[in-house]
Formats: sequence, C-alpha cells, structure tokens
Amino acid sequence: MNPAPSVTQGLRPYTVNFVSSDPNTWTLASQGAPLWQTTWYNFAPRLGVAYILRNAAAHETVLRGGIGVFYDTGQQAGSIGFKGPGFISASTILPGPFPGSPAIPAVTNPPVGKFNNVFTFATHLQLPYTLQWNVSIEQALGKSQALTVSYVGSHASRLLQNNNFKPTTNPLSGNFRLVENGLRSDYGSLQMQFRRRLSRGLTTLASYTWSHCLDYGSTNYDFGYQRGNCDFDVRHNMTAAFSYDLPKVGQNTLEKALLHHWALDGRFTARTGFPITLIGRALVQPNLEVLHAGLNLVPGQPVYLYGANCDSVLQGLGRLAPGQGCPGGRAINPLAFANVSSGLGNAPRNFTRGFGAWQMDLAVRREFSISERLNLQFRAEAFNIFNHPNFGSINPSLGSKTFGQATATLASSLGVVNPLYQTGGPRSMQFALKLVF
Repeated sequence: MNPAPSVTQGLRPYTVNFVSSDPNTWTLASQGAPLWQTTWYNFAPRLGVAYILRNAAAHETVLRGGIGVFYDTGQQAGSIGFKGPGFISASTILPGPFPGSPAIPAVTNPPVGKFNNVFTFATHLQLPYTLQWNVSIEQALGKSQALTVSYVGSHASRLLQNNNFKPTTNPLSGNFRLVENGLRSDYGSLQMQFRRRLSRGLTTLASYTWSHCLDYGSTNYDFGYQRGNCDFDVRHNMTAAFSYDLPKVGQNTLEKALLHHWALDGRFTARTGFPITLIGRALVQPNLEVLHAGLNLVPGQPVYLYGANCDSVLQGLGRLAPGQGCPGGRAINPLAFANVSSGLGNAPRNFTRGFGAWQMDLAVRREFSISERLNLQFRAEAFNIFNHPNFGSINPSLGSKTFGQATATLASSLGVVNPLYQTGGPRSMQFALKLVF
C-alpha cells in the first residue's frame, strides 16, 4: 500500500480537476486534495517449487519453478507532484544590479497562474505490477559439473506513462504533464548455464541467454507510445569465465622455481546490439498532446549501409569528409527515413540496431610462498587482449549530420568511470602484487 505523497505541515501539493477530456477545461483543485486515490487491494503472492526427479549419485536431476506478483511503489511519479503550483516559482534575472528587475516572485498560496508547467496525475492512479515466472531443470554432470536450462518470463501491466498536453485557451497553464497508467511490457528468455566447481585446478562458469522484450516505451518520455522492442532488448548475450591452476611440471629445484604455482584467469563476454530509438519532430496531436512523432520509412531504400557503399553514400551527402570511412564500417541510412508532417510515423519503434560487442580479458598469476600462512601473488592482467574495437552510441536524430553513425566507442558511451576501465575500451594492461594471508 503506497498512498500519494503529501506533507504533515506546511504547503501541500495541488492537483487538477479533470472537468472533461479537453485540457482547456482543466482547473486547479482545492489544496489538500490527494494527488491520487490510494489503492488497498495490491495483493502480491509468490510460490516456489523444487522437485528431485532423479537422485542417482553424480547424476541428480532437479526441477524448479516459481511464479509471483511484484508491485512498484510509483514514487518516481509522486515526486514530481512537488514541482508544480504552490511549491516552485521562478523568473529570469536580466543583467543588472542584484536582485534584478523584476525580483523573483514569492510562492503564493493559493498559487496564482498562469504557470509554465502543471504536473498532475490520473485521479485513480494505480501501482504498476509485474507477474514473473520461471521454470528450470538442472542436471548434474558428474560430481563437479552441472548444466541448467531455464525459461524466464514476465508480464508488466499498469505501467506509468508521462503525457504532455498543450492547451490553447486554458488560463491555468499552457503545458500540462499528466502521469497515468496504461502501458505494459512482456519478456521471455531461454537461459542456459554451465558451471564447474574447482576440480583438478579448473573452475568455470558460462551463461547464455536468448531473450526478447516488448513494451510501449521504456522511459516516461514524450514519444508516441507504440508497441515495439524494449530499449534494452539484447537478443543474444553470452558470458564465460574460468580459472585454471596450471599443472606442476618438473620436480628439480630449477623447474620448481620457474614452472610451479602458475595460473590463468579469463573472462569472455559477447552480445548483439541494442535497439535505437530514432527521433524526429515533436508534433501537437489532435487531442493537444505533444509527441515525438518518430519517422516515416522511404520505400526502396535499405535501412543499413555497409562497407564501401556506406562510405560513398555518406560522403556524397556531405556527412563524411572525402576519404573518411563509416565508423565500424556500418551506419543507418539517412535516405531511408523522412520526417513526419502529422500523426505518428510508420517506422516501427526500436527496429534499428546498434553494434554488438565482444571482449576477452586474461590474467596470468603466480603464487610465491613466503611462510606457511603468507603468500605473495603476482598478477599480469590484460583487458580486451585482442584489442577488438567496440562501438557504442549511435546518433538517433534525423536532422543531425551524424545521424545513424557511431559517435563514440562503447567504453566512452557508458560514462561513470574512466573509459580505460570500462567494457569495450582499448587493450590495456596492469601488473599487481598482492599479499595473501
């Protein structure tokens, strides 16, 4: 149970009276009216089952399954209720002596319009929920190894959508941001995992996922809500890691000094590309809602350009300098799309894709025994050992000169930390000494 946010003292947020579906008729509700009505029936049961199908030593087979309902808090919507009338007031200070002329107006109660923005919520806003389920079978392959095959799925409903309306004659505001329910998403995946516990110096873990995710918009933004691939819909994803203590070769003093206590650690990752949300014009729809209308497909034009053809087409359009090649040897064709003049475009949402990525990291280490309880470990590590180039951000704006081209490497696109330490960066190496006790 999650009621709409409010305060125990001081100014309380305002909401809107929806007199009709026409935004020109919307008015400010009395102070204290809840942002939305609290729902009391959000029941979230979960059930899990495990059953041993076969119990033969080193060949056990286990079946598992589970299903559950999970609710979102909706707080990401409620927080914007404190950005509206009665809480925030601002004006531009032009150059001149402080405090400027005119001075910043004070917040009044009741607030006096006309306001730049009014944030509001559907009267009967409900908490989004997700129904999640999975079934898996795990098979032992000897005493140290196991293979697990799973199906994992989910269905989310009553997801939040953020709609932007621009009324023409409303004295309260010329821009309303309305949060309401109405969207849904679906996810299904086949997942496989192989694992080996440490045995004879080797331990491994490998996972592969084939999946597909569909929704009407992966972010609360002003796009025309169309069912399509999720923003994070990666169809194929594989990761594998191993650690191997090399056999001890030779027994004389020199051979022990040179060849004993060496080990290898490795990690490999590979995936297909992320979808790209192509951006066109923002248009006011007949219901006064403002939406990014997407793009129209141009018949007879390929969606992608490759290799020399990519170079020549983009050079001919003046989007690449003479002699310059397409980053990564591929780009989305700008001639395949056109802006929309009314309504929504016919190009399916998120049907274009960026670049896939793969990378291999490898480490060599050796232990030096100092005493019974103290060891010195030397490590030499190489990230992206094959120096494979991975491309990241694709420019999605049709009006831009670099539309459809990779504008950065994967490492530079991720942000957060130095690209040298990100997945998808250039080959880099480091050496380390570590005391283990």
